[in-house]
Formats: sequence, structure tokens, C-alpha cells
Amino acid sequence: MPFKDKNYWALILGGSSGIGLASAKKLASLGMNIAVVHRDRRGAMANIEKEFDTIRQEGIQLETFNVNGLSQSGREEVVSGLKDKIKTGGIRLVLHSIALGNLKLIAPLKEKNNDTLTKLATKLDVPLGDLQGKIDDLFEDGASDLVHLASTPEYSNENFTGEEDLCETIKNMGTNILSWAQDILKAQLFVDDARILGLTSEGNEIAWKGYAAVAAAKSALESVSRAMAVEFAPYGLRSNILQPGITNTPALRLIPGSSHMKASAMERNPFGRITEPEDVANVVALMSQNEAGWINGAIIRVDGGEHISG
Repeated sequence: MPFKDKNYWALILGGSSGIGLASAKKLASLGMNIAVVHRDRRGAMANIEKEFDTIRQEGIQLETFNVNGLSQSGREEVVSGLKDKIKTGGIRLVLHSIALGNLKLIAPLKEKNNDTLTKLATKLDVPLGDLQGKIDDLFEDGASDLVHLASTPEYSNENFTGEEDLCETIKNMGTNILSWAQDILKAQLFVDDARILGLTSEGNEIAWKGYAAVAAAKSALESVSRAMAVEFAPYGLRSNILQPGITNTPALRLIPGSSHMKASAMERNPFGRITEPEDVANVVALMSQNEAGWINGAIIRVDGGEHISG
């Protein structure tokens, strides 16, 4: 449903790709003005500007800030810029979609023999290496049903997650959302009924290899959001967390073993596919509507039933 108030703004933190960009497009199509914070190299900007032009064609105001949204100076630049830009109305939605964290193991990975594959090679009377190669080729070409026979993902057995990695990841993907909310509130940029959304994942409960630091950050994010839901409520703010399923984004592709994660998600998901950024963007838009005003302090799954299907 289009927004009746044309003075609403959405601040998208991490809005040049993935869920952030999809959400910016969706909200713009409903008449919300958009402010995007992103951090991209100059060489990538030609393609990103095309995406931004698509948003501008919706007839709304678009402000973009190519700054480090995880730094105090970057945050101050954005808040100051919006303070100057927004003369009427204010920020209706803040979506924290910045994905920058450590993706290393916490201990050396021990190799396991795939007895099933060995037996299959023997039964077919083909060399094990040849059979493994053919299976891996098919898996990379999209035969997700072969996930249990494909070679295991490659991880570094030399560099492991340390205390500094944990602290930095928790700050970036866990507590940074609070810093943004506090500064925006102090600048009096929120409208009376504003929404704050963060993004968690199934890794908050399931131990994925190489995901320990991000999992810790997601748990911190959820805890911080609950506190925000209580302490910011007197100011009209609602704080909630969305939990998408395995989502087809650039951030996913950076995770070691992402192909295996996608294949497993397709196998489990009742709809036989993984989550797309647009699926999540639709819920971001729903949470921005007046009718969602009584949802506060919640974690909402956006996964087509992936989490519950075993």
C-alpha cells in the first residue's frame, strides 16, 4: 500500500546491493523518500548508479552517502546531511543491512572420508577422484541434490577467529544499529511512529562452520533490539529483527561453503527455493505500514518455512 505521507524517509544502511537495495527499490515504489548509506569502490559505482537511477525514476527524493557507515565520522556525516536535507517529515524507517564480519574457523578442520562416495566408486568401478570431480562439476552447475556427495568447502587451516575478530564483528553487525538509532534520535530526525529493523539469520541457533563471529554478532543484535524496543518505545520507535532464510545476496557468496548452504536450504524449504532479496524487501515494506505499529521487540522469520521444515 502506498504511503500517504510523502514526507517519510527510509534510511538504508548498506543499500547498494542485496536486501538493502531491494528494500530501497520497494519502499521508493510505495512513495517513500530514500537515503542510502553504502561503501563502494569508484570502479563499482557505474553499475550502482544505474540502480540508484531506477530508484529516482519513482519520483521520490534519493540521497546517497558513500561513507563508512560503521565509523562515528561516517555516521555523523550522514546524520548531519539528513538534518540539512529533511525540512518536513522525517525518518520513518531505519534498516541495518551492513554485512561486514569475520568468516574464519575457530579450530583446524579435520578431514572426513566420504564412505558413501567410496562405496559408489567401487560399485561403478571408476576411480574415486574421477567420480568426485564429475559430482563436483554437476553440483557447481546447479545439481543441488548432490550436496551430500560434493566435496566439502575449503577453509583456511592457518588463520582462525580471535578475540579482535569477535569484537569487531559484534560491533559491526551487532551493536552498530544502536549507535545509529541513538544519533538519529538525538538529532530529532525520527517521525512520531518510526521503525528500526535489523537482520539476523538461522546462524543465531545453528553452528555453521566459519560463522562463529557473525553468529555472536547476530545474538548481540537481537539482544540490543529487544532493549531498544523497550527503552525507545516512549519516543514512538518500534524495534524488530527480520530473520531471512538463506538469501541470494553478494554477502552470502562471501561465506565459505555458501554453495552447500544454498543447496541445503533448497532441499529443506517447502517451496524448493532459497530466499530472494525481494522476499525480504516485501516484509520490510509491510513492517513500515501503519498496521504493523503494534509489532515491537519481535524476531520475524522471512524464509518460506525453511526454518521449521527440519
